[in-house]
Amino acid sequence: MEQIRRDFEAVASRWDSNPTRVKIAREVGDAILREVKMTPQMDVLDYGCGTGLLAMQLQPHVHSVCGADSSPAMVAVLQDKIATLKPGNVSTQLVDFERGAHASGSYDLIVSSMVTHHVPDTAALFKEWKRLLKPHGQIAFADLDTEDGAFHGDNTGVFHLGFDRAELRKLLLAAGFAEVRDSTATSVSKEIEGQGAREFPIFLIVATKM
Repeated sequence: MEQIRRDFEAVASRWDSNPTRVKIAREVGDAILREVKMTPQMDVLDYGCGTGLLAMQLQPHVHSVCGADSSPAMVAVLQDKIATLKPGNVSTQLVDFERGAHASGSYDLIVSSMVTHHVPDTAALFKEWKRLLKPHGQIAFADLDTEDGAFHGDNTGVFHLGFDRAELRKLLLAAGFAEVRDSTATSVSKEIEGQGAREFPIFLIVATKM
């Protein structure tokens, strides 16, 4: 039986109006630029790109960025940005590997921000990323450290309440990645009912295809 997903179609048009989402994307992008050596020859895949906040931030530093997402409405928002801003090196793909619609292409770097917790089978996702990478390509993905479910509140379509970095390292090594390293990309402060403000750290993990 298919697990219930979050309805991203309903929120795509107003996604970028949330300042917390914009802040996370910007600071994850900053962390990627710190941790990964970008070159003008690199082809990048932003996996689970949403409205392209991260893709558009990385675009000036690389040869190309492809934004891939399973939500047609999210991809449409990114396509509107491409039409308006005309960056010249940003494209899109509609993908849904859980339903057999796999991404195409071959990439030097795959980036992903706050996507992994929406994917039930993390090991399968890592395998998919490895398939899409060129030899010695890298991944750089950000998500929440382990939490109790308070971050989203409504956890529909949230299949992991954050992640333990050491457990992700084991999964990555088993999937054929090496040189796994982690850092804290940013932290989000949220008011939680009955608890006041709480900090939710967001990690960035970088790894290289063996």
